[in-house]
Amino acid sequence: MQILFINGSPNKNGNTVKLAKALFGGKEYRTLHLVDYRLYSYGQDFADDRFSEIVDEMKAADTIAIGSPVYWHNMSGAVRNLIDRFYGPVQAGALKGKKFVFLFQGAAPEAWMLEKAEYTMSRFARMYGMEYIGMATTGNEADMLSGKI
Repeated sequence: MQILFINGSPNKNGNTVKLAKALFGGKEYRTLHLVDYRLYSYGQDFADDRFSEIVDEMKAADTIAIGSPVYWHNMSGAVRNLIDRFYGPVQAGALKGKKFVFLFQGAAPEAWMLEKAEYTMSRFARMYGMEYIGMATTGNEADMLSGKI
């Protein structure tokens, strides 16, 4: 089984990465740090854009986890940009059969923030054919989801 963690934090050793380690509980996985990729905004077309590489990595995985810190009451711009870019170039159902988890960590996010993130990511998973396993915001929640991947 191939597991892919997409880190939407600019911090490669921060709390988002720690939450992924709790989720995977010793399983082998590959980490893709969005900060290392040129990922232009929706509608832009530049030769050095690496969106297709990220999508190829996702297609190769059996399980995908996207992690984001809470920035300005929402997911990071890097994660938002990634999912925005799917609309149009990636066919609905293109990730069919893959498991998907969203990791969303921050200092005391409010319930409405969690609800919005849960809705967005569960909808993203459904649109592209993935089985949405859930969202974890704490190590305990990540541990509970770990058994489902």
